[in-house]
Amino acid sequence: MGCFFSKKSKRKSDKEDRTPTATTAETTTTSNAVPLGNNTDEAPKQYSWDKREKVDPKDYMLTGLKDVTVGRLPGKLNGQQFVIQECENCNIYVFDHAATITIDDCVNCRIVLGPVKGSVFFRDCKDIKCVVACQQFRTRDCKKMEVFLCCATQPIIESSTGMKFGCFQYYYPELAFHFKDAGLSIFNNNWSNIHDFTPVSGENNWSLLSEGASVLDFVPAPDPESEFKSVRISTDPARSIVPLTKGGRRKDSEESCLFVFFAGEYTTANARKLIDEVAAKDFVLIQTKEVSMRPEDVRRVFQNNAEDLVDWITKGPVIAMELNGDGVVEACKNIANDVFSGTKVFVSDNKNTSSRDVDNFFNFADMQMGL
Repeated sequence: MGCFFSKKSKRKSDKEDRTPTATTAETTTTSNAVPLGNNTDEAPKQYSWDKREKVDPKDYMLTGLKDVTVGRLPGKLNGQQFVIQECENCNIYVFDHAATITIDDCVNCRIVLGPVKGSVFFRDCKDIKCVVACQQFRTRDCKKMEVFLCCATQPIIESSTGMKFGCFQYYYPELAFHFKDAGLSIFNNNWSNIHDFTPVSGENNWSLLSEGASVLDFVPAPDPESEFKSVRISTDPARSIVPLTKGGRRKDSEESCLFVFFAGEYTTANARKLIDEVAAKDFVLIQTKEVSMRPEDVRRVFQNNAEDLVDWITKGPVIAMELNGDGVVEACKNIANDVFSGTKVFVSDNKNTSSRDVDNFFNFADMQMGL
């Protein structure tokens, strides 16, 4: 009996000894098992902010440079912010569009800036010659600047002296696309309508450059040995993306004409064609605007001609130009008939009412744009 019990006990003991081992193994296997539907090799979930390309701030700054030619080629900024600071005697070319650009503490530099969607702000700069296209232009504590400007709003200077302004005159192959990417119209340029935030009685802190001023007399073309040698630039006013306007300078004639293109497939091309046509006849382009109009705006601006024009504003903004010179009204009517016979346009009917046409439209446009 005892022997039987002993053997039985031994087998039971062996079984009991094995059971925890088996249980442990099973438990271990179970704890390491992967639930159905999961894969340990699956990549962690990515969010939109994880997929953004890493940005190095140094790619969007020029700091502490002297006696060099620097900048950015087309496609390098792509609408980012940009900073230029503490540069001396440099030629700086930014051939791309940007969100905003600030220029601080620079001395004796020549600068070209591609279209800027927001503001261009110069602070504590001296002896600067530049070409700038932007939504807003502002200077503070600056001295002696010459600026070839395209600005959609009223340029502002503050605590600045010796400021001179001319109309933007520049071209490079990507510039028209950069204007579009920056949301700027080449026809909305208030380059000569300067507001001095801190005027001094008896002094003029700003003036206009001479009418024949050439960009290359102030800002040189890129050095052919520099990285910008591949950018084909031109400062010929006839090739400038932005039309060359007389702005706030005194008009040569008392006769002006309003010429308006209504939105269509070739509105911009037609406007450029008109500028070429009138220039060939020695008439002068005073100002341009591109604005949207409502039916009530049409009635207020065009008055007796409004009913024929209301249906023409539904496809988009209009492009308007003031042209000046003796005989310009009759010449523009002939151009409209001969060159733009199939195009939706408005042209002042006679020189006795043409000045009123010009005032009505551009006063409306300035109010529309908050000028």
